[in-house]
Amino acid sequence: MRGGSATKINRLPKDDRTNGWSGVLPPRQANPALQGDATADWLVLGAGYAGLAAARRLAELHPDQSIAMVDAGEAGENASGRNSGFAIDLPHNVGSSLEELEGSHRFMRLARAAIDQLEGLVQAHNIHCDWSRDGKYHAAVSERGVKEVLEPTAKELDALGEPYEWIEKEDLTRRLGTPHFTRAIYTKGGALMNPAGLTRGLADSLPDNVKLFENSPVTEAIFQNGVQLTISGGSVRAPKMIMAANRFSEQFGSFPKKFMHLAAHASITRPLTTEEQAAIGDPDPWGLTPANAFAGITMRYTNDRRLVIRQGLNYCPSQRVSEAEKQSIARRHKSLFGQRFPVLPDVTMERTWSGFVCLSRNAAPGFGKLAPNIWSAVCQNPVGVTKGTFGGTLAADLASGVDNPLIADMKSLGEPNDLPPRPFLDIGVRTRFQWELFRNRQEA
Repeated sequence: MRGGSATKINRLPKDDRTNGWSGVLPPRQANPALQGDATADWLVLGAGYAGLAAARRLAELHPDQSIAMVDAGEAGENASGRNSGFAIDLPHNVGSSLEELEGSHRFMRLARAAIDQLEGLVQAHNIHCDWSRDGKYHAAVSERGVKEVLEPTAKELDALGEPYEWIEKEDLTRRLGTPHFTRAIYTKGGALMNPAGLTRGLADSLPDNVKLFENSPVTEAIFQNGVQLTISGGSVRAPKMIMAANRFSEQFGSFPKKFMHLAAHASITRPLTTEEQAAIGDPDPWGLTPANAFAGITMRYTNDRRLVIRQGLNYCPSQRVSEAEKQSIARRHKSLFGQRFPVLPDVTMERTWSGFVCLSRNAAPGFGKLAPNIWSAVCQNPVGVTKGTFGGTLAADLASGVDNPLIADMKSLGEPNDLPPRPFLDIGVRTRFQWELFRNRQEA
């Protein structure tokens, strides 16, 4: 981050108004955009999970101080409201060494603290987001997927001392309403929700000393004698700031050439009729992650009896998805849905949308102190609900000098590694994606 001269912000978030999760919710009145010149004791940039958690924690620690939050769009409409709606408590990859196992335990402490925190807020503020502690299925389509992914996962869970349940095909078909999957591991610690509903609810229940400015894209930043952010309608200044703009944080000079940007695509159906629910065995709501994230499909069966599929992960440095791509994705999702639920030929997709994922080369977050007066909680590496929540909370603790032992757990996750220069990065990532899709095509 440069002090003195102004930093111009050239690329802004763009809401295409396609988010399926917010589309099933009642209309919401956004907070007014920033107008005129304002001051505060603290600035929080970004109103996703990290920013909302940071602002709430600052307000708790400093009840007599003012916190200004600035977001380019509206709560629930950017990345935090466009994911698959999982709050995951277990690490994706667990090693066998004592050091790796301890690292996994540290992550679980952080993730479970975040889930408990979110659940408490949902209950305290009556946030309507279909929050449920239904856990998740980790499922394979092929026997190879069982051998290469599920069985090693079971061994890792055994090493961690974590409970799980093997679900065989017949029982799995009954629970899911589709015979597509061969076998699954069920774990019950995670939570499911409508992520747009959760983000909206968190934004609309902030403490009184937090003021959220929505639809206020920053066009210029000055880091001198504090922080000044310029918006088209005015500016806001504060002596201290927490950076929670995730994938856009690079433009402000933080973590240069550290983050890759991916696009993930999802579709949601209309609610199933009573007859359609019966056709798939009237299962309870569920969430499923695939054995292979490249070729497989993440799926949800929601409390309001809709089916959600997320399939397709693309390298997307432009952070834009064209209309032609959207139409192609919608057609593909309809076809994939038909393959998994052939007994539901008349069920239509209400919406198809894309969300952007910020990823570092080594899966480390962008957390910590960036400058004497600036702290950061960005780059959640596809686990945004939990990582954003505990990252933002702990960034506020760190900035406030709070001796929270979980800060050490957070720092142990490491720092983002440098990326290769473009176009070598582009070639490498796209080649890896194609190889993974080909190698794991049996998991589609």
